[in-house]
Amino acid sequence: MGPVRVRSDAEHPRPLLDLPGEAGHTARDGTDTRNYGGLRGLSELRAAFSEALQVPVDQLVAFGNSSLELMYEALVDAVLFGLPGGSAPWPREGRTAMLCPVPGYDRRFAVCEKLGIDMIPVAMTADGPDMDEVERLAADERVKGIWCVPKYSNPTGAVYTPETVRRLAAMETAARDFRVFWDNAYAVHHLGEGAPRLADILSLSAGHGHPDRVFVFGSTSKITMAGSGVAFFGSSHANVSWLLGHLSKRTIGPDKVNQLRHVRFLPDAEAVRAHMERHAELLRPRFELVHTVLDKRLGGSGVASWTRPRGGYFVSLDVLDVLDGCAARVVELAKEAGIALTPAGATFPYGKDPRDRNIRIAPTYPGRDELGDALEGLALCVELAAAERLLAAGRPA
Repeated sequence: MGPVRVRSDAEHPRPLLDLPGEAGHTARDGTDTRNYGGLRGLSELRAAFSEALQVPVDQLVAFGNSSLELMYEALVDAVLFGLPGGSAPWPREGRTAMLCPVPGYDRRFAVCEKLGIDMIPVAMTADGPDMDEVERLAADERVKGIWCVPKYSNPTGAVYTPETVRRLAAMETAARDFRVFWDNAYAVHHLGEGAPRLADILSLSAGHGHPDRVFVFGSTSKITMAGSGVAFFGSSHANVSWLLGHLSKRTIGPDKVNQLRHVRFLPDAEAVRAHMERHAELLRPRFELVHTVLDKRLGGSGVASWTRPRGGYFVSLDVLDVLDGCAARVVELAKEAGIALTPAGATFPYGKDPRDRNIRIAPTYPGRDELGDALEGLALCVELAAAERLLAAGRPA
């Protein structure tokens, strides 16, 4: 949203870039990180993030710079080779589908579309996806999995309740190789005190007789640097061996120098928590500004509603509660005013929001002054689009 002022390193020094530094390139176990090998990633880095991702160290893999890369890898390997517990590569069994809680994350939807995997929308609630609908749809053998952002879901900010997590772990599915793609992207991205703790879906799934059900993903993309971070994959021993078997055919090992840089910057779980508290100090005022402006301009008007997340990176805005069909017009008006918004429909499979209502707001990107101006402009665009729509429907604006 809005123009962005680029800040220099002199204003905001980044000590991460100075590492590994004079301490050298040798990891704790004696590994020369400049060399080949070490497909699982550095054990000390996996230990630092094991607690946040709720995955035992020996079941966690640290790999490239993007969790999306690992999600793509997992889906491609399922399509080409099949999954543990399955009988064949996915397409060999006919059309396959993934359940997609909406509104959701467009890049995951794009991966499914690229690979020819059908997408079935499922409504998000404040507690997570509509589990009655999830359980009903999972009885169809072509449904192979579900996308989940369990904490501060993108873009609504919802946190899955213990009961939602339990039902995902315990439910019966027609597909024996059904997978929960557990994208815990915002595991430590709290905005205030009293951070919620997720139920441990890996342990719950194993306890309900589905040890291979869950693929856990995470990364440091919004912890350190977006394009130069580290990604994680966690699952059962069988699933980890399956993934490593495929990764080993395309690489001899990850960038362990970057992993060493990260573990020296964030050596343990306590360091990660302290670092993210500083993140919250920077981001909390931006989210407060969103609510202040929208409350002032749109509160009580009936033309919009929005989420108030306790963490994560987004606010989900629904425009015109009384009539559908305004989001695309809001985005169009905003563009004419010089305000960049996520395209309308991006939070739904195939880019099609059936009610044309939802817009994802990312208040973390622009500078604070630019954010305030952009929010005022956005509110005006919402009011104008709503007035147009109401007048066209013959209702008072």
